[in-house]
Amino acid sequence: MENIVIKERLLRLREEMAKNGIDYYMMPTSDFHNSEYSADFFKVREYFCGFDGSNGTLVVSQDEAGMWTDGRYFIQAENQMEGTGVKLFRMLEAGVPTISEYLLANMKEGQVLGFDGRVISTSIGEDLEKKLAAKSVTLKIDRDLAETVWTDRPLLPCHDMYVLPDELCGKSFNEKISQVREHMNKLGTKAYLLSKLDDIMWLTNLRGNDVECNPVALSYALITADSFTLFAQEKEITSEVRAYCDKVGIALRGYDDVVSFVKKMNVTGNILFDKRNTNFLTFKVLLEKAKAADIKLVNAKDPTEDLKASKNEVELKNIREVYLKDSAKLTEFIYWVKNTVGKEPMTEYTAAEKLDGMRAEIPGFIELSFPTISAYNANAAMAHYEATKDNAAEVKKQGLLLVDSGGTYMGGTTDVTRTIVVGDISDEIKKHYTLTVCGMLRLANANFLEGCTGKNVDILARGPLWNAGIDYKHGTGHGIGYILNVHEGPQNIRWRFTPGQNEAPLVPGMIVSDEPGVYIEGSHGIRIENILEVVAGETGEYGQFLHFAHLTYAPIDLEAIDTTYMDNSDIKALNDYHKMVYDKLSPLIADEAVLNWLKEATREIK
Repeated sequence: MENIVIKERLLRLREEMAKNGIDYYMMPTSDFHNSEYSADFFKVREYFCGFDGSNGTLVVSQDEAGMWTDGRYFIQAENQMEGTGVKLFRMLEAGVPTISEYLLANMKEGQVLGFDGRVISTSIGEDLEKKLAAKSVTLKIDRDLAETVWTDRPLLPCHDMYVLPDELCGKSFNEKISQVREHMNKLGTKAYLLSKLDDIMWLTNLRGNDVECNPVALSYALITADSFTLFAQEKEITSEVRAYCDKVGIALRGYDDVVSFVKKMNVTGNILFDKRNTNFLTFKVLLEKAKAADIKLVNAKDPTEDLKASKNEVELKNIREVYLKDSAKLTEFIYWVKNTVGKEPMTEYTAAEKLDGMRAEIPGFIELSFPTISAYNANAAMAHYEATKDNAAEVKKQGLLLVDSGGTYMGGTTDVTRTIVVGDISDEIKKHYTLTVCGMLRLANANFLEGCTGKNVDILARGPLWNAGIDYKHGTGHGIGYILNVHEGPQNIRWRFTPGQNEAPLVPGMIVSDEPGVYIEGSHGIRIENILEVVAGETGEYGQFLHFAHLTYAPIDLEAIDTTYMDNSDIKALNDYHKMVYDKLSPLIADEAVLNWLKEATREIK
């Protein structure tokens, strides 16, 4: 069916492109800080193509519109863009060009590529600038064409900021900024423009609410040897925040003042920035400043990223406690699902509502760490499916319900996935479920030498599935913030080599997810996710060994386990894990019926 609404929006966009002399216009999934999730104000790509997944880039010319996204969203994107005329480009699939390859092949000599330079990272902007120079393509980066076309556009998010006490963070702002300045000195830099929101929040011990499910505030920070300037929206600065900033030495300026401030600032040495997290327009301003002052721009990874990735002892203590409470609540939810399905009406949406409400009862709850994914049977084959009140499948007493969820609390941020048996399942599903569990536990039980990255251990999770000729089109693991974003780097666990991709050694104190899965289009989806802490093991003649410790303790559904696909070590790993689950959670569960069920759900298997 033809999607008239999207086609009319694209028509008006093309009219604005023609008025501004723009031949191709690009719209990514990003805010001004390259955040993973974007507030409604920034959902320009979604407005013009209908696809609302968290990753995608839309490119529009007068003749064609193409949308690039990754394997998590192929099914969803096809469904949501049906009838729009927008072509889906399946990233990393054979024969599918990258955006720069597409533009180079299709743009004519001397044409103009336009985009809002505030929502394109420096790395992407420079790459396009370099590659398209072969066709003398000009970049026009100072136009947000959506301002004219999107007449009912939401306002820029603006919410009160708040202060976390030092005793909750483990380190004060002054202790953290001292470490950052040490790093600046090593790099020979005198000023540092920090654009990444969760890094700014971690460094200042401040939090906000400008991005859905991320407790961050829209902001920039400019750091020198003797000053720290925070650029934030005036309306977000409460009296508490202002008093705190005065106390610790943080100067406050308006969010929109950053460009003019950089242009006027007096700097006597090189400027540090991170291309990945600095938007292209801001980079151009920095470049102009550096040339005028005859200094250098130093591109290096944000030092704050490594500092916040390895949690301190206070953070780790709080994280462990939060995960236990969160796991107990999830366990109560699993019990509720199994004892409600088929007896009372249940949809994917009402199941998610139930879990969200239960999680909100945990002391210190702030918000969900991401919108709960509750996906029944075939819908779970879409790795990041999201049900809505008006579009949710009924959960019946047959098949599987996949629930991926988490919360942010005063003490940590959680993420966990369980796939729950709600009725009869096939032998094929049992095979896929069992292999997924084996992979999750094999990775969780890894012992590896210091210096290993996630790429070295990824095969442990994928191995059982690869041996069966199955794979999943997403990474195995990601870092998790502390009262911050549910996805953070630099650590990750994935197998594919991608030029320029961030890769970091796993070190004690890092938190990482472990989430293999199987996704069979039109049939079922399975994902089992635990969160792990990297801990130090034995040290000997071969060096320092590391391993993982579980943070997540929730039962794995034994109704879907087929021991035919397990060896003795897999069975032992599952039994050992289930013993820990019961031992850890039983003191936290007051309901005797739930406790009796948990004992049976974590029974030893042979």
